[in-house]
Amino acid sequence: MESKELVNLAAQACDEKRANDIVVLDMSDVSLIADYFLICEGSNERQVQAIARELKNQADEQGIDVKRMEGFDQARWILVDLNGVVCHIFHKDERHYYNLERLWGDASTVHIEGIEG
Repeated sequence: MESKELVNLAAQACDEKRANDIVVLDMSDVSLIADYFLICEGSNERQVQAIARELKNQADEQGIDVKRMEGFDQARWILVDLNGVVCHIFHKDERHYYNLERLWGDASTVHIEGIEG
């Protein structure tokens, strides 16, 4: 699956669990880490875990290998590595503190059909 399709799948999975403020950054011109960053937030730890769990489940259903998942137990910032797409699922307080959108401000924002950021 291409990275563009993968980031769409990830955004839809996050949206299904009512993730807030979903933002996709095109990292291809600014970093070698990934093609895309998906950044979203949940309003509490349980929702943050539910978003990450749904993302993993949908990836598994599509036969996509989740390379790594970090921070699930604490549920303040869960990182899900889908190879070309790195998903950052934040608790709302942590998201504003780390402000990855500003840190990676040179990356362009990508619109995902059906998702309101």
